[in-house]
Amino acid sequence: MKKHIVISSLFLSTVIFAQNKGLVANSESPYSKLQSVGLQDVKWTNGFWKEQFDVETQNTLPYMWDLYHNDEVSHAYKNFEIAAGESKGTFKGPSFHDGDFYKIFEGMAATYAVTKDKKLDAEMDKAIALFAKAQRKDGYLHTPVLIDERWGTLGPEEVKKQLGFEKYNMGHLMTAACIHYRATGKTNFLNIAKGVADFLYDFYKKASPELARNAICPSHYMGIVEMYRTTKNPKYLELANNLIDIRGTTDDGTDDNQDRIPFRQQTTAMGHAVRANYLYAGVADLYAETGEKKLLDNLESIWDDVTYRKMYITGACGSLYDGVSPDGTSYNPTDVQKIHQAYGRPFQLPNATAHTETCANIGNVLWNWRMLQITGDAKYADIVELALYNSVLSGISLEGKEFFYNNPLNVSKDLPFKQRWSKEREGYIALSNCCAPNVTRTIAEVSNYAYNFSKEGLYVNLYGSNNLNSTTLTGEKIEIEQQTNYPWDGKVTLKIVKAPKEVYAFLLRIPGWSQGTTISVNGKNINEAIASGSYQKIVQKWKKGDVIELNIPMPVQLMQANPLVEEVKNQVAVKRGPIVYCLESNELPANTKVNDVILDVNSKFTTDFIKIDNRQLLSITASSSVTSDNSWDKKLYKPLSAKDNKETTIKLIPYFAWGNHGKGEMSVWLSH
Repeated sequence: MKKHIVISSLFLSTVIFAQNKGLVANSESPYSKLQSVGLQDVKWTNGFWKEQFDVETQNTLPYMWDLYHNDEVSHAYKNFEIAAGESKGTFKGPSFHDGDFYKIFEGMAATYAVTKDKKLDAEMDKAIALFAKAQRKDGYLHTPVLIDERWGTLGPEEVKKQLGFEKYNMGHLMTAACIHYRATGKTNFLNIAKGVADFLYDFYKKASPELARNAICPSHYMGIVEMYRTTKNPKYLELANNLIDIRGTTDDGTDDNQDRIPFRQQTTAMGHAVRANYLYAGVADLYAETGEKKLLDNLESIWDDVTYRKMYITGACGSLYDGVSPDGTSYNPTDVQKIHQAYGRPFQLPNATAHTETCANIGNVLWNWRMLQITGDAKYADIVELALYNSVLSGISLEGKEFFYNNPLNVSKDLPFKQRWSKEREGYIALSNCCAPNVTRTIAEVSNYAYNFSKEGLYVNLYGSNNLNSTTLTGEKIEIEQQTNYPWDGKVTLKIVKAPKEVYAFLLRIPGWSQGTTISVNGKNINEAIASGSYQKIVQKWKKGDVIELNIPMPVQLMQANPLVEEVKNQVAVKRGPIVYCLESNELPANTKVNDVILDVNSKFTTDFIKIDNRQLLSITASSSVTSDNSWDKKLYKPLSAKDNKETTIKLIPYFAWGNHGKGEMSVWLSH
């Protein structure tokens, strides 16, 4: 054991710290086209993401950190104290409590990378010391089991139940430890993660497929690849390959756990959406290291299935509270499985009963971000942007202290049943608060999605006012000032402060939703054709003060769905730029319901800023009518009548902001 620790530390000493400081340390990944910039390299300066980062640092992060230290509510930190022997007690809370705490920790580390707040550093060191004290000598760290081993308080059946999210928790530990190492340069948490990774390596060497399949929600796929990238220990890559090989090889696998069939046989998305998207992200990480063509082929096939048949207009995933899989292939009940929080059939996208868990939507970001790194294809960046602005941000209130577990696209008071999850954001979602910590870390890390380096040059993926201060792949300094009021305005300027001495390329993302984008350099328009859904390459020698300007038109667009999406036939959604809009009932005349509104598609759509919870948001005003006969008491059908419909003006707000000013109804899709 001592010899092994020495070998691992030698691997760690070979890490080039300056090259591996992003969310994914893919600077040496042989099959990754793009490479991350450092966590500290991008700072929001004003505008949309600066406002959101301020909410994160001033409200969300301290709120969540305190909440997870409050043993009367979450018990998460208390579980570590009990496991470490600092106090006696029983494990309380959901079995994924450890992992949720690591997510918050990851958000704190990413925030520290930008702010260098010494208080955050001290808080993290305190938590790390507790993790180390709780960790078993063989590297194992999972508080439900450790508490039982130390105090004998749970009993064998309870421990068995808790094993389900064991690897999930360990995965988030490894990811958080890698981010902490890159943010601080310290190895105290990384050493704990190495112990966990070593334990998993030994475990999977010996584990039967039946025992190995306990790994619900495979965050450890991303975690173990990141450990390989960070430490260069080849056995971690071996483990990552083994995780794929062992998956789907039992007789009792399920789509709920994404292991009914081996991944190499999977070409469509099915089953539990969070677990699916995490799996796809982890497989993409593995491909970046191995280049196994079958992995990428399947990922691309699954991506087509999700993007063109199973994803909401908001970038949300997982349409069904409960579904069955495989569907319609057999009358044998043993072949039909009940699936929780599931991808549905192709084009099965209900709105009022949409599950669309925030974690699934974040998983969509994680997966598409990794696909972008592998390929450099702008279509993946389009999905990252879509989900971030809509189905991820909808999971958190504008003030940053209340959260959604699921994100419906329609809320109606007329529904004669109550669903399992609330239609109102909550400060703590009992037993299922996983999404709040996930949003916490995601918002802290958005700045790292903004840029990438490649052998071609600098990729600009997301637009928002920021300063980039980094080093190119050839070791030259580059500094850019980006100014924009995006996503409310499509004008973006990139001012060159420092640039490589020789010819250098900027690759600017032209959103797939856009038309008619123009680009100028120092006031002179470029003459090349600009294609939507691509990266526009601009190559020249640059000097200090040079300015690149994009103008991306943002007209209001009325969106329709494929007619096979039965739930929204003859309805439209309103979209402007990357933002999906919705109608709330508090913007309507008294006693008017959102489902009674008929949008005038020939309306003159106008925009103006409104303030909700101290945030300036761009609203859209449109003409509409309201049905006069809106009584459906003891009626399932009735004749269509347009008599005496009342004309009214409606105001639409960004979907992510709904539910922030009182209870009420809401709809993304509107009749026309």
